[in-house]
Amino acid sequence: MKPIRVAVVGAGHLGSIHARIYSQLQEAQLVAVCDRLPERAQAVAGPLHCRPVSDFRELIGQVDAVSVAVPTQAHYEVAKEFLARGVHTLVEKPMTSTLPEADRLLALARKTKAVLQVGHVERFNAALRRVQDTLKNPRFIEVHRLAPFQPRGTEVGVVLDLMIHDIDLLLWLVRSPVRRVEAVGVRVLTPHEDIANARVTFRNGTVANLTASRISKEALRKFRIFQPDGYVSMDFLGLSVDLYRHEAGQIQHEHLTLTGEEPLKTELAGFLDAIRHRTPPPVSGREARNALAMALKITALIKKNPP
Repeated sequence: MKPIRVAVVGAGHLGSIHARIYSQLQEAQLVAVCDRLPERAQAVAGPLHCRPVSDFRELIGQVDAVSVAVPTQAHYEVAKEFLARGVHTLVEKPMTSTLPEADRLLALARKTKAVLQVGHVERFNAALRRVQDTLKNPRFIEVHRLAPFQPRGTEVGVVLDLMIHDIDLLLWLVRSPVRRVEAVGVRVLTPHEDIANARVTFRNGTVANLTASRISKEALRKFRIFQPDGYVSMDFLGLSVDLYRHEAGQIQHEHLTLTGEEPLKTELAGFLDAIRHRTPPPVSGREARNALAMALKITALIKKNPP
């Protein structure tokens, strides 16, 4: 079976990882790495023995699939060119800057029958994959995603930069319409909110409290779920899970330390598998569009109600 010809558009930090992983996957043939800065494209493409390209339009007709890892504001401009020509496309999160742009990408993918996947990589975290079958009826969810400051990603606020990961997980796990959203946020080092908190209430009664910061001293990614039969605490950074179950009148505790494949490698393998077998991608454009809609709503609430 012939490998799928792929390219990566955007040779920054994340794009370089996409390129490295594609070069390691037997299902893929890494054809090119594209960046508007030729020296950056060359720096990533050279060690991986593929072609450096400075204009992504040169790739059309040369590849079957692409990863789009350019800054968020350019996601739509780049992805639409490939989807319009039936090239399977994985767009990094957030899907686009606006909902109309996201809707147009969805329409293009439907029209040309191209696979459209969005890079919500936490879906592939080993901690979540280990316990997802036990998450039957979440009642309260508490999430902290904290990171030290770095300039990368500050073209958007912390909600679209970091919190959107957990918004995607939240909507995927709860699967109930949203009743109410409340949010606060503060600008500290950038023109956008750098720390934010959102409280989401669903129609089925589930409540979630999400906190994201990109000005923390230390990194933290904790996802805690409370349900009628117990409590699950997932450490996405430390790859560990604590399970607390109510059994025979007592609380039983189990601590799991996990290992697993690099989440992005699992994500890209899922993208290639969806292309090969014409199956729905692991994170669909529609799901990503819904996560974007909530992230934009939270951002709007923060701007409307500054502290």
